[in-house]
Amino acid sequence: MLAVFDVEGVLLDAEYLPVLASLMGPEKEKEIWDITKAGIRGDINWEQGLVKRVHALRGISYDEAKRIAENLPIMPGAKELCSALKKAGWKMIAVSGGFTIITDRLKTDLGIDKIFSNELLFQDGKLYDVTLKVTSDKAAAIRSTIKDWNIKKEDTVVVVDGANDLKLFALAGYTVGFCPVEIVKEKADETIERRDLSILLHLLEKKFGKAVLANATS
Repeated sequence: MLAVFDVEGVLLDAEYLPVLASLMGPEKEKEIWDITKAGIRGDINWEQGLVKRVHALRGISYDEAKRIAENLPIMPGAKELCSALKKAGWKMIAVSGGFTIITDRLKTDLGIDKIFSNELLFQDGKLYDVTLKVTSDKAAAIRSTIKDWNIKKEDTVVVVDGANDLKLFALAGYTVGFCPVEIVKEKADETIERRDLSILLHLLEKKFGKAVLANATS
């Protein structure tokens, strides 16, 4: 069995760039939030919006960017969920339009097996650009790994919140919107409306039967 997670708004209870923007004052924070929300809703080209946000934050120091990244809160229930899935023998993938600076810790903090994300570029210790490795077609980033692991579609669960995650649904036999935007809510098999990922354990039991988590609870 495989669980595929979005990161910001799902595994992490925060959106990184708006928090980073707060270092530059409330007007900059609002500017970044507006672009972020438009991208999550699918109102703008996601890739262009991401580059625009990063360029608007040029000059922020690596030390500040790292400090904020390390202090983004883990989503309530995420540790409980991931620990249970791990014990039950599940594989877990995190795929993010965000950045390695925020996602690398998830291997240690949550036991995620493989992480796909973009990379912020720093020059002379200052933020100046981004390398895009994960586009709005997040499925393209992880498809070959799922094939290598030989995991079937019916054994794959995808958990996301934004419109830019929707192409992941094509890889899964079971799709979950986590506090999602409206279009995700319409297309997902199930929706979780409370910011508590442990709720997913109950949905997985309901969908697949208790056997799927038997090792975790024995």
